[in-house]
Amino acid sequence: MEQSYVKIIRDLREDHDLTQQQVADYLGTSQTMYARYERGANELPIHHLIALAKLYRCSTDALLGLNAQRK
Repeated sequence: MEQSYVKIIRDLREDHDLTQQQVADYLGTSQTMYARYERGANELPIHHLIALAKLYRCSTDALLGLNAQRK
């Protein structure tokens, strides 16, 4: 079952023992805006998606919950 990217980015942040402020600083945004991404109140911009993939050393597909191979 596919997971929502909002849950994935929150889980990854927590798994890496990072605060919202630390991730926001990495992205060059405010903690408030990053919290809105994690709640799904704002959509994650593609440049932040790419930056998070680099931070967590995973693919953008993994962040988006698109791990399943297409048929």
